[in-house]
Amino acid sequence: MSAPPFRLNASGLATLQAATSAGALGFDLELCCDSSGHTLTEHTPQTRTKLHQLDPHLHCSVIGTCLHPNDLRKLMLRHGATEQMSDLDVHHLAVHMAMERGDASKAIQKALDQKHAGALKQFSAAKDERALETAWRAAWSHGDIAGGYWALLTHKAVTSTLLQLAYGEVHMLSHLMASANRDDLKRFVALEKENSSLRERLERRQARHEEVLRERDQVLTQEQARILHLEARVSQMQETTASRGSEASASELVALHTTRREKAERAAEKAWQEVQRLQEHAAKVELHMNDLAEELHAAEHELQRLSANAAQDGALRSQQKTLQDRTILYVGGRPSSTPSIRDFVQQRGGEFLHHDGGLETRKALLTALLPRAHLVVFPVDCVDHDSVTNLKRLCERHMVPFMPLRTASLASFARSLQREADTRVVPRPSHFCLRHG
Repeated sequence: MSAPPFRLNASGLATLQAATSAGALGFDLELCCDSSGHTLTEHTPQTRTKLHQLDPHLHCSVIGTCLHPNDLRKLMLRHGATEQMSDLDVHHLAVHMAMERGDASKAIQKALDQKHAGALKQFSAAKDERALETAWRAAWSHGDIAGGYWALLTHKAVTSTLLQLAYGEVHMLSHLMASANRDDLKRFVALEKENSSLRERLERRQARHEEVLRERDQVLTQEQARILHLEARVSQMQETTASRGSEASASELVALHTTRREKAERAAEKAWQEVQRLQEHAAKVELHMNDLAEELHAAEHELQRLSANAAQDGALRSQQKTLQDRTILYVGGRPSSTPSIRDFVQQRGGEFLHHDGGLETRKALLTALLPRAHLVVFPVDCVDHDSVTNLKRLCERHMVPFMPLRTASLASFARSLQREADTRVVPRPSHFCLRHG
């Protein structure tokens, strides 16, 4: 920022010179020339500049950058009735009080010194403008912008050039952060909606799973009761047969017991088949529930990452480019979820290619897009069978790994990419014949 708002014009030179001679600014600001045209020189103060001695135009950026709104509100409660005030009103009140040489200004000065004591200690080693600029660059690269900004503005060796440089960089950083936060907020709201939907679906699946388990247990209990009843009847009939003894022939008894045993075996076999069917159904429900749980975990992980990234600068975000230099080809899908998946890939440094499977885009273009991709993904619920067969054949031909998705949702895509990153399976040699299939 070549002309920050605190740079004075020619009409204010007399006032600035009077304030400088009285020591009101804490340091002598270097000016181009005085009213007579003679060049003014810069004098280094002997102590750090106080908060009320800073140019009034700097108070807004200092308090907004170097103090958290919650800390500022707690601090201003001691100097005014701020319970019903908004964060903006509390900020304006603090800026106004910082200009005055009073208890509020001293309290804010003390809070800033305590919060950024480490940065003040590091900057205290700087003795000239070059060393001070080096310390500012080091604080910027390490992400300690708030502490470095406060330490730089109040340093006794700071110059007007460094003031303009730091003010401009902090000012532009606020614009960049606001723009990035708007994009993150959109994705955050979309993920919250999808997270809520996945939670509801998971709860319904769990309730259905518990109901199936109860039905299975009920059937098993009934069949066990029937078996016990049959065993009791067999025992009773054996006792009756033994008491009758000579009244029935041995062949009749054998035939009767054989018939009853066969009936009991058929009933037990039917019950066992029903138990196996219920167990298979329960296993399928459990697998589906695990898939939903993994998708929910991936959505929650993305929400946590976005919340954490909202408080970080661009240097830290660049470390999360998990798809850097990778191209993802997405075939099929829904028009409502494809833009979110594109943003998800591009945010992580990857290149996103899309083909709708032949609805509006010619299927022949898939042959040209596939060699550029490092990974091919397609949702099995939003792509036709012929496109899947053709896609697998092309992936086998070009040795490009492919990954089917359970659904076309962003959560399913994020969970599959996370699983692919954890396993990173090397594609096996193809056994597909290009001539005979």
